[in-house]
Amino acid sequence: MSERTAPPSRDTARRTSGDEPPRRSLTERLQSTLSNAAEEHRANASAEEPKGSRTRRQAGRQPRRARLRLTRIDPWSVMKTSFLLSVAFGVVTFVAIFMVWSVLGAAGVWDSINSAVASIVEGDSGNSTFDVTDYVGMSRVLGFTLLVSVIDVILLTALATLTAFLYNLAAALLGGIEVTLAEDEK
Repeated sequence: MSERTAPPSRDTARRTSGDEPPRRSLTERLQSTLSNAAEEHRANASAEEPKGSRTRRQAGRQPRRARLRLTRIDPWSVMKTSFLLSVAFGVVTFVAIFMVWSVLGAAGVWDSINSAVASIVEGDSGNSTFDVTDYVGMSRVLGFTLLVSVIDVILLTALATLTAFLYNLAAALLGGIEVTLAEDEK
């Protein structure tokens, strides 16, 4: 006979037999779960240090250590991060060159160089047409800096991404870099 057609007396006998534990009521299960949770909470609360205070570590207790292995670096995240960092580096370089050339111009360095070259080349006549800013003027230097910064962004991003791929290949063969992390001794 199948279970569907079995008489009800067999079903009740099967439930109360020694094969399965008797089913507890909902309130008993809730009380059991809540008491277990309360015991866990008490055990965790007594084991942890208070969060707001810094207490000294016991003299005989060593700091905890964990040995981890870096087995994979995501190339996409490396590419995004290296792109943003190299763009920031390019902007900083551009601003720094602009500031240096502005200070040099305000200090009269270019005029001093022009007068020194004129006195060497022309002598006392002073009819020199040489101007150092034609060669290293603000617009030329900033244009060159911008070009170098763009090339730098492309190269650094590509190099960092390629390095991530190469690290993943090496880590697949050798297992990656092992790092040991230790808890502060405070």
